[in-house]
Amino acid sequence: MTELTEPAVLHTTGDHVLSITLNRPETLNALTPDQRDEIVRLLSEASASPDVRAVVLTGTGRGFCAGADLRGTAATTAGGRVAGDVARTLRTGAQRLIAAVLDCEKPVIAAVNGTAAGLGAHLAFACDLVVAAESARFLEVFVRRGLVPDGGGAYLLPRLIGPQRAKELMFFGDALTATDAERMGLVNRVVPDGDLDKTARAWAERLATGPTRALALTKQLVNASLDTDRATAFAAEAAAQEINMTTADAQEGVRSFVERRSAVYRGH
Repeated sequence: MTELTEPAVLHTTGDHVLSITLNRPETLNALTPDQRDEIVRLLSEASASPDVRAVVLTGTGRGFCAGADLRGTAATTAGGRVAGDVARTLRTGAQRLIAAVLDCEKPVIAAVNGTAAGLGAHLAFACDLVVAAESARFLEVFVRRGLVPDGGGAYLLPRLIGPQRAKELMFFGDALTATDAERMGLVNRVVPDGDLDKTARAWAERLATGPTRALALTKQLVNASLDTDRATAFAAEAAAQEINMTTADAQEGVRSFVERRSAVYRGH
């Protein structure tokens, strides 16, 4: 009889929250290409699905994500490469994954349950909100392997903590505790390990009852703000508000204010 194995990426949807769980605890959830593709697919579908209004990303076991699964990379390297292979692999792999998180039209919460290293750290930092267990650790591991940071790290970290702090983490590759990550601004909240799932779920459920399109447009504005000048940012803000005012949720928000009652948002 064939033994059934659990999928490497688990996903469930309930109360308008999509939960995505990396499920290779024996590797500290090091990401394979198949896993990356599955996460990208799930996030793309979440953007388009009215049943999903928030996303939680976490891992099983002691690791959130130990980065890309490099097993087999050395053998491939020894066999020779065609010029452009590395850049192409990054564009279609790690960078595509990080872009999928940044571009997802629903709020994405990282519930960091353990080690987040390399691409795994950047996967967490790309999320809109980061809740970390006290035992979580963040590690810019690339320098330890003689590598340049990839997976959007040199884009994400300076925007979150400034260039000097980003260089400190990337130059030395020292492990960062959850408490230190919170102090630096990489983590929104640190909670006891036993409270991680509950806290992340509470945040997600709160977001899932919010004005979904307004949150999507807000995410887009904030993510783009550091790449644009003031005039462009102001124009984007005005356009976003113009678009948002056509939604039922915006009309409900204004109506509830006038009627002095709590708003009930439907996500459209």
